[in-house]
Amino acid sequence: MSKRVKGWTLVVALSAFLSGPSLAADTLAKDLTSTIALLGLPCGQVVSARRLKDNDYIATCKDKNRYRVFVNPQGRVVATKQ
Repeated sequence: MSKRVKGWTLVVALSAFLSGPSLAADTLAKDLTSTIALLGLPCGQVVSARRLKDNDYIATCKDKNRYRVFVNPQGRVVATKQ
């Protein structure tokens, strides 16, 4: 295999590996945006999310609102303004 082919193989493999987490983050942000909107809270779009524990996140919206989105003991999804 030539050096050029090996180089391109490495580039493709690294791009696939490094893009995985960003795709997951985009999906999480979209899911949290939908959840907050369905709960009737102002947000617009989630721009960042931080996982606290299972089913418990802090979401920061484009309009600077921050919400803690979690599942309460009764099994319902709740968002509280932070």
